[in-house]
Amino acid sequence: MRNKIFWLGLAVLVLWGSTKVKAEECDNPGSLTDPVVIAQCIGKYNGILDAIAKANSTNRQALQAVQAQIGRLQAQIKLLEIQVDKLGKDVFEREVTVGVKEELLAAKVRTDYVRKKDQGVLLMFFSENRAGVFFRDLAYREKLARMDQETIIAVGKEISDLKSQAARLKSQKDSLGSLKVKVDKQAAFLAAEVEKASKYEVDLGGKISALTARQQQLLAEKTGTYATSVGDVPLADDPAARPDYNPGFSPAFAVFSFGAPHFKGMSQYGAFGRAKNGQNYRQILEAYYGQVEIRKVNVPGTIRTSAGNMAFEGRYLRGIAEMPTVWADQGGYEALKAQAVAARSYALAYTGWRMGSQNASGSICVTEACQVFRSSKADNPGRWGDAVRETDSEIVVSKTSGEIVNTWYASTSGGYQKGYSGLGHTTPGFWDTTSDWTRWAEGAWEVKGGSPWFYKGWYKSRSGKTCGRNHPWLTTAEFADITNAAIVVANGGDTSGIFPEDVRSCWGDGDNPWSKSRLAEEAGKHGGAVNQVSGIRVEHASSGGTDKVILSTNRGEVVISGANFYRAFNLRAPGALALKSYLFNVEKK
Repeated sequence: MRNKIFWLGLAVLVLWGSTKVKAEECDNPGSLTDPVVIAQCIGKYNGILDAIAKANSTNRQALQAVQAQIGRLQAQIKLLEIQVDKLGKDVFEREVTVGVKEELLAAKVRTDYVRKKDQGVLLMFFSENRAGVFFRDLAYREKLARMDQETIIAVGKEISDLKSQAARLKSQKDSLGSLKVKVDKQAAFLAAEVEKASKYEVDLGGKISALTARQQQLLAEKTGTYATSVGDVPLADDPAARPDYNPGFSPAFAVFSFGAPHFKGMSQYGAFGRAKNGQNYRQILEAYYGQVEIRKVNVPGTIRTSAGNMAFEGRYLRGIAEMPTVWADQGGYEALKAQAVAARSYALAYTGWRMGSQNASGSICVTEACQVFRSSKADNPGRWGDAVRETDSEIVVSKTSGEIVNTWYASTSGGYQKGYSGLGHTTPGFWDTTSDWTRWAEGAWEVKGGSPWFYKGWYKSRSGKTCGRNHPWLTTAEFADITNAAIVVANGGDTSGIFPEDVRSCWGDGDNPWSKSRLAEEAGKHGGAVNQVSGIRVEHASSGGTDKVILSTNRGEVVISGANFYRAFNLRAPGALALKSYLFNVEKK
């Protein structure tokens, strides 16, 4: 068994010595500022972790086999103990039987001897009758004696056999006991090895996570997974971000996101589109939050905020800057009323107000991390102030839980609203369109509301950084490079060098991106690298995301899941190019 065990210490030493970087450099945080060292350490740790995981898997299997063997031995020992105990009882019973027979025989012999001594031989000879009886009796007694002796001999042999069998069983039991002791030791050894290796896996996993934290930071910066709203972002569209933009070269590839940023709760542009088409604020709220009712309640007079205490209805809600006031004059006044009820419900739920305990004891921030409040808007709310006043004290209440609903909202979902749960209520997940979902854009409420984020190619960061690019379109070499990154990601390959090639000039020093040729080498380990893409097909799922990206390439058809393509694109795409949504499309011109 031990020959099959992976000796982890030896494996670690071999792997550790096979790379250029020294162990102390990877374990010393002060050394992890050099991007070359970081990349080598990630590769090192990944290699060691893989070896340890395989070794530990073998050890776990060996441990399970040994534990099963221990179970079988314990069962066999228990059975032998039962058999030995039964044989002991059988031997005892036979010994008692023989003992009784021996005593009876001895008693008969003594009786005959006494009787024969008291009776004269000559008398028996001279008495015809008595002599006949005597000899018949003597013959009968001799026969009985022989039968008793034969019984005693047979039982004695049986006792001897039973004792021999008991001795053999005891010997087997002792041997099994000795074997169990050895197996117990082996199990303890394996358990200790598994425990040590498991701890080492956790430790290495933590180190790898720490080393790849920079990649996670980059993803966060590029994707901009922030909570924002229409009121905080310019509404003007960017012609360069549209699919009809001409980049000046061909073939050209671009990836377009449907919506941004979090897709949960009420779509503000969807609410605008619904209002322009005649829906009132109650219908809008019911559409986005599901089984709810709009109820008038006793709201607190004041609310605690990061900007100080203020009147809840008269100041705080009048200053919520989450939807353009001008929408009221464009047919969207009911959307503003829906926003007022949602903002009121969100603030109360956030600060701890509940139907059974109507006390908002908490505090809420006045930035987009909670809800945006602006004093200038509170001073001059216009039609927004009318929407707040006309829905005074109204909140969204769940019909299923009877509790206030934590009413999330965001600008644009791209056509699919994701469900979420909170305070005992679950909102629905659904395609926000009047069309069949396979053609959802045709009847999307956000399209009717004119959202500039419904279908957009994002090439600027939130702060406006472009890294020298003025559109989202990619050359064949750039898109093939991203495809190679997706191949590596999809196959669980080494991702330590998957950064944008221009990451240092665009995002700062500290990273060590692979060149296109180096990334192609890594993709070559997983079926071959791609250098030409002649066709693209994207399939979407009814659950509201991109299911797969299917590419016709020089190495044949390559199929990448939507989730893997999303991650690879945001890790490798140059500059600030990014996908904001899991619901996306790839275009070629």
